[in-house]
Amino acid sequence: MKLSLAGLRRRASAIVQRYAVAAMAVSVFAIGCTGAGHAQSGKPASSLDEANPLVGTAPLDRQELIGNSPPPGEPLYSGMTSPGATLPQSATEATPVNLNVDLSYPAGVGMSYYYTNPTMIGFTGGGSTYGGRAAPMIMPVVGDWTVPPDYSQSYYDKASEKASPGFYSVDLATFHTRVELTATQRTSLMRFTFPASHRSNVIVNLRRRGGDVEVVGDRTIRGVTTGSGRQDEESEGPWFVAEFSRPFTAFGTFHADHEHEGYGIGDADVQAARRTISGSYAGAYVTFDTKAGEQVLVKIAHGHSAEEAQQRLRDEDADGNFDRVHAQARAAWAKLFDRVEVTGGTPKQRMLFYSTLYHSFASPRLVARKGDHFAGADGKVQVASYDRYGPVPFWDTGRNQITLLMLLEPKVIQDIMRSELDRARERGYMHTSFHGDHAVFLYDGAWQRGIEFDYAAAYEYLRKNATDPKGPRGYLAEYMKNGWISDIVPPGNPSPPYAGGKAGAATTLEYAWDDHALADVARRLGKTDDAKMFTQRAANYRNVFDPSVGFVRGRTEDGKWISPFDPGEPYYNFMMKEASGWSTLWLVPHDVQGLANLLGGRDAFNAKLDKFFSTPYTAKGICRDCTGLIGEYVQGNQPDQQAAYLYAWGGQPWKTQALTRRILADMYGSDASGYGYPGMDDQGSTSSWYVLSAMGFYPVDPSTPDYIIGSPIFDRVRLQMGNGKVFEVVARNNSAQNIYIQSATLNGKPWNKSWFSHADIANGATLELTMGPAPNKAWGADPHDAPPSMSAAQ
Repeated sequence: MKLSLAGLRRRASAIVQRYAVAAMAVSVFAIGCTGAGHAQSGKPASSLDEANPLVGTAPLDRQELIGNSPPPGEPLYSGMTSPGATLPQSATEATPVNLNVDLSYPAGVGMSYYYTNPTMIGFTGGGSTYGGRAAPMIMPVVGDWTVPPDYSQSYYDKASEKASPGFYSVDLATFHTRVELTATQRTSLMRFTFPASHRSNVIVNLRRRGGDVEVVGDRTIRGVTTGSGRQDEESEGPWFVAEFSRPFTAFGTFHADHEHEGYGIGDADVQAARRTISGSYAGAYVTFDTKAGEQVLVKIAHGHSAEEAQQRLRDEDADGNFDRVHAQARAAWAKLFDRVEVTGGTPKQRMLFYSTLYHSFASPRLVARKGDHFAGADGKVQVASYDRYGPVPFWDTGRNQITLLMLLEPKVIQDIMRSELDRARERGYMHTSFHGDHAVFLYDGAWQRGIEFDYAAAYEYLRKNATDPKGPRGYLAEYMKNGWISDIVPPGNPSPPYAGGKAGAATTLEYAWDDHALADVARRLGKTDDAKMFTQRAANYRNVFDPSVGFVRGRTEDGKWISPFDPGEPYYNFMMKEASGWSTLWLVPHDVQGLANLLGGRDAFNAKLDKFFSTPYTAKGICRDCTGLIGEYVQGNQPDQQAAYLYAWGGQPWKTQALTRRILADMYGSDASGYGYPGMDDQGSTSSWYVLSAMGFYPVDPSTPDYIIGSPIFDRVRLQMGNGKVFEVVARNNSAQNIYIQSATLNGKPWNKSWFSHADIANGATLELTMGPAPNKAWGADPHDAPPSMSAAQ
């Protein structure tokens, strides 16, 4: 049957009207329900109540900020954060799912939630993975339901959706059911408030990979995911146990029948009263006879065996008291939030600040408390002798978030470093990610900030990573031989989605950055020869700088510059890594002065930065997470996120002050929802950029102890550091117009440098900035006041 355009419009209008009626019904149902997400007076009771985990779940929506993204047929990247309930750095998260990644990768990444999607397909509580692939999927359904992957979806009332640290709730309009989520370190709790119905169901199923599911007694479902291939410490374990707060009146099991992929009637394998099932999407349904407002609580835990999952339920949540667990989750977050107090700014700025602070603790994930059993990187089960954390996503959070953790939680950093070292002992090499090494940033940065550790033991593996061609630096042999890494020119258009390259030019820069940090560690350990070798290698970035064009550029194996070359194209893995030549040019944080020398000196360096931030983005190729644009600058991806701060080396820090204010205002929450992010958060990286920049400083090179001063958006920031000392940033005469630093004092003494070192604030300090509407171009302009760099000015 074909419909005219008018007919299609009438049908769409009818669907919208049905949704509106359902939303109105559930809104009426929700009256009187506790709105646990935020303080009810309209004024936040604490900084915790100003945080909204929905921040980061939406994309930016202004065309000038998003360039040519996304590719046809894909949604625009959001921050890909989750609004679910979790504890700081926990591996367990109770989260809503409105994306069916089993059937597609809607944005190239298996995320679970995309703010603009109108229907919910389920909720998850962690498992052998996280995000959009977590299992099992749990969904309350009133009345008819369908076998996954054709989930019984529900419209949900956006006005009812509440999220706060440790809590999430939503009203499912289609089923007139309220869902509330909270979590402990190892368990997830889901509370469903049903309408009056003889068919209030809860559907529990594994994902596409499937496995085994069993109904045990009249209150429990347990199961195991098979073929996940993840038995190490990154996983909570493939087994799950889900316990219900009351007996169910009926049950059955099901699985997907992939032998009938096309249309068919009655070919789904669903059997009432059957207790065990195996296969793809294996699952069980349980049914309750409910009166209006009756609640069913489901608590879920995972483990490397059913017994371990059951034990975790008993240890952490013996009575299943949802409100108590929620209160405990709030208390855990409050301990962190109470360390950072901001005053001034707008309500939206404070909301974004505490929301990004919340997301900054997304990684690394705590996999075992001291005394817990866990499977190590070698797959062997052991007892944790300290709080064991999962791998740090170094290419992402290694650039900024680890520095925030060093300021706030140095003892946690010690456990993270110990976790990485033990993982190296189990695997033979230090963990790394993507095209750099970057674990050395963690150790060098911590050492320079006075955090105690056995750095000699860590150096053994850091050095092995940097010298053993069989290790995780994929192109190390070529790098050590030539001092640079080549690329093979791909056939056809090398622009995205070409992803098979070596990102040779960018990888050379990343390795050189690593080598500079490693030279510092070697120097501190008295290893003079190593320090000399790595210092020499730290200059290898110069080998991929083409002076004839003024850009970092790829080379073929014979050493020739790759041609044609367009610095505005985001080649993704060809020459560059998820970035253009413009973005990659600034990826020399360890030697900004050396880069300035290559570009022709201070004036030429500043002119190049000016052109970077003003040249229109006209790329033909599409980089999915290259959003958040100012000229050729990309806030939505890591390679150039430090670029706005580089004017400190050029003696024009007033341009940094203007740019950081612009990025903070335009790239976060500027969309219609107020929750938009550029690119993706990458487990706290993009969030940490906001937190640090909003406070007024940023670590361009996290392996050094130095912070570059920007322009704080708050009148006062009071940071209680992990050593008990307090660092305050005070901005006098601060406003949306007064963004420029007129003068500064540090601990009452005049401060003319556009940066400070950790030693300047380690024992407590007050940085006082006097702000104004026009730049003071003399402040921070003296070349002698520029931040440190590997090279001297020429």
